[in-house]
Amino acid sequence: MLGPLVVGGFLCDADTSDALDAAGVDDSKKLSPKKRRALREILPSHGTPFLREVSPAQIDACNINTLEEEAFFEIIVEARPDHVTIDAPCHPAAIPNFLARLKTRLTALGMALPGFTVEPKADANYPVVGAASIVAKVHRDAAIAALGPVGSGYPSDPVTRAWIQGFMARKEDLPDCVRKRWGTIEALKQAQLFGS
Repeated sequence: MLGPLVVGGFLCDADTSDALDAAGVDDSKKLSPKKRRALREILPSHGTPFLREVSPAQIDACNINTLEEEAFFEIIVEARPDHVTIDAPCHPAAIPNFLARLKTRLTALGMALPGFTVEPKADANYPVVGAASIVAKVHRDAAIAALGPVGSGYPSDPVTRAWIQGFMARKEDLPDCVRKRWGTIEALKQAQLFGS
């Protein structure tokens, strides 16, 4: 509900995977904030991190899946990898269409197409994708922390929900860091309206 969408990428040699694994790189959600930050510090010695940040206003004005796909595309164009491994941003049945859209856009630029691996849980199964998820998560955590005592920014967080409800109770406009079209925001407005 709060803060940017952050997409990370990580470019490294194929033989770097073992070093990332040995360092403890994994799906960022499985790591403590302290461990994520420590790993983020050492990642540049193993490869090149990439980031794309999408603001709440951009999310409100567009489809978040489209924005995420655009971020993937931009990182691929900038990094020019031989192979791309992506944590599937969609249902497995939608992966072929997702890949076709990416390949069409890359071909239109005249790029030689890299190989692709797109699958669920790639951030846990491939250290390079785990590294990308750490790059993104550490950046997003810092962006949320900069907002003050707002919780994690996720819809299930009672601290985040209470912080947003405070604005509603005071009849103040929601700040720019809030994704105003998020379904949870509407639910909180309804709860405020009916006093539940």
